[in-house]
Amino acid sequence: MPELTVEHLYANKRDFLELNILNGGACLKKKIPSNQVFRPGLALAGFTERFPYSRTLIMGQTEISFLKSLSQSELEVCLKQFFSFDIPLIIITKFLAPPDQFLVEAAAHDVPVLQTSLNTTEILIRLSAYLDNIFAPRTSIHGTLVDVYGVGLLYTGKSGIGKSECTLDLVERGHRLVADDVVNVIKKAPDVIVGQADERIGHHMEIRGVGIVNVEKLFGVRSVRIQKRIEVEVNLELWDESKEYDRLGIEDRYTTLLGVEIPVVTIPVSPGKNITVISEVISMNHMLKVTGENAAEKFVQRLSEELARRKLTTEYLESDLE
Repeated sequence: MPELTVEHLYANKRDFLELNILNGGACLKKKIPSNQVFRPGLALAGFTERFPYSRTLIMGQTEISFLKSLSQSELEVCLKQFFSFDIPLIIITKFLAPPDQFLVEAAAHDVPVLQTSLNTTEILIRLSAYLDNIFAPRTSIHGTLVDVYGVGLLYTGKSGIGKSECTLDLVERGHRLVADDVVNVIKKAPDVIVGQADERIGHHMEIRGVGIVNVEKLFGVRSVRIQKRIEVEVNLELWDESKEYDRLGIEDRYTTLLGVEIPVVTIPVSPGKNITVISEVISMNHMLKVTGENAAEKFVQRLSEELARRKLTTEYLESDLE
């Protein structure tokens, strides 16, 4: 799991989130443990039985107005109970000024307090988007990711099978490279995974016998993408005469990455086989399936109907001696 501190958040997203520090110092080293955010209205009112204090807390005009409506004695009791929890970060919206006692208690309990000019809705949207990306499940796999006709094809297979050569041919035909050799996979939603290039490799590619080439410099900025949703895995393997390969495509096969199922197509590689054209067909066929058009199923259905018609016709004419 990635490690994110309040200091890192402030340094990297100060302008984007329009932040100022109200209580900082050593407490800025505190870790933000998750991507969850929460408005602590009920906790301030005294109901702390189910208080998710380990989240980033957002306080807006409602919370600040409530604190200012309390008498000094009520405020002290409220804040002592509130700050008895190990809170990682509090962000106050609209540049609202909390009561002085609030900052005193925050400093006493080493709780960082930031202030933003954004309203509550806007800070929730921006902060959640940033935290969701930071804490999204991720992994790295050996493969190559290419955008072919808008479909993210993830090529896998043994080293030297021809993944990079196929990708280079696709790029030359106008398709776009996302990552070669190492693909960083991030889960963006329950059923969406996105691939990115490793920062150290970028859009460089190793071609055996040639060496390292920079695809962006060779083919231009339109030949690459920063990231792309992974929609189909294309597994390349050497042709095995003893193995039976799918010829109809009736049964869809799937693989799982970070808990997300994606279809997988196994392509046997043999001399003279045009993997580039096959890749384009895989991409277009996937888009047809997404829109409800399954050519293999319709072919089998049509064939079954034709055989049924012929059987009925044959039976009808068997005894017809006209």
